[in-house]
Amino acid sequence: MNILANWHLGRALRLVFGIYAAYLGIFNQDYLSGAIGIFFLYQAFTNTGCCGTNACSTSPNNVKQQETEYVEFEEIEQGKKS
Repeated sequence: MNILANWHLGRALRLVFGIYAAYLGIFNQDYLSGAIGIFFLYQAFTNTGCCGTNACSTSPNNVKQQETEYVEFEEIEQGKKS
């Protein structure tokens, strides 16, 4: 596990939010804020999300693009109203 590799915006936001929540938890003696801060810090350092195993991520679509099928349309005239 390399803590300095694969940083992206979501991981950086978890780190910033974790530091802020842990700070609030320590100085306000609020255990819930501290626990949330530790949770987000853990996620930032281990590069995991809420799913843990990245089960929420989608795999790339390997299906080949089919050629566009052209459809002919026929205009239908309406009868004149008198």
